[in-house]
Amino acid sequence: MEIDRIKPEEALHYLQAGNTCFVDIRDQDSFHQGHIPTAQHLDNQSILDFIEDTDTETSIVVYCFHGHSSISAALYLKQKGFNNVMSLDGGFCLWQECYPDAVDQ
Repeated sequence: MEIDRIKPEEALHYLQAGNTCFVDIRDQDSFHQGHIPTAQHLDNQSILDFIEDTDTETSIVVYCFHGHSSISAALYLKQKGFNNVMSLDGGFCLWQECYPDAVDQ
């Protein structure tokens, strides 16, 4: 099973379209210091609720710090039945470098 890896430019298009769920898997403190607008924080405690409450047809972009851990998390969601799951290449670090004005706190 493969995961689509997308660049920040493509993620920005998804964000602007407004029909994609952004999932931040970094630690809670990092999330509160800054995250992609509309993103929701997911951890081991909240993942089951997310899976239960989210339509499996929802487009999802998963991100972490650098784009490595997000691949495993995206694969997990795909294994749970989500059909359109992507991982953000370069993670939040590259996103913040490319789009410093597109960061919420």
